[in-house]
Amino acid sequence: MIKTRYIVLLISLMLGAALFAGGCSGGSTATAKAGDKVKIDYTLKLADGTVYDTSVGKTPFEFTLGQNQVVVGLEKAVTGMRAGESKTVAIPAAEAYGAYNSQLVRVVQRGQLPQGTEPQVGQQLQTTNSDGTTTVFTVTKIDSTGITLDANSPLAGKDLTFEIKLLEIESK
Repeated sequence: MIKTRYIVLLISLMLGAALFAGGCSGGSTATAKAGDKVKIDYTLKLADGTVYDTSVGKTPFEFTLGQNQVVVGLEKAVTGMRAGESKTVAIPAAEAYGAYNSQLVRVVQRGQLPQGTEPQVGQQLQTTNSDGTTTVFTVTKIDSTGITLDANSPLAGKDLTFEIKLLEIESK
C-alpha cells in the first residue's frame, strides 16, 4: 500500500515537472515574431461593422511575419501573440491600405482599352507597366466622356477591424 502511494506520488511529480518545463500549460509559450510563419483565422470588418472578408470556416490564412506580406497593422497585431490566442484590433487606414489617392484614378476612352474589351462597372482590368510590374484597375464609371479606372485598393482610406485567432506558429 505504501509502495503504491509512493509510485503514484512519483508519477505525479514527474508529470508536474513535465508540465512546468512546457510552460505550466502543457502547450507552447512561444510568441509570434519576425521570421515566423503563422496561420490565422480572421474576420475583417469595416468601420460600420460590415464583414468584408473572413477565413473562418475556410482555409486559414498563412503568412510570414516581417516579409511585408500583409498590411502593417495586421502584422503588428499578430506579433507577440501565442498560438491559440484571440484578439480584436482596430487598424487605422494609415496602417492598412493607406489613404485614398485621387491621382490613381484615370479616365480613358474606350479605344484605349484592348480590342474586344467590354468594360462593366466593378470589373477589374490589369496592365503591365514599363518596369514589368502590374497595376490592377477597377472600372468605377462608364459614361459618354469615357471609362473611369481606379487603381486604389477597395479598402484605401478605410479604418479596419480584424478579429484574429492565431492558430499556429512555425518558428524559423
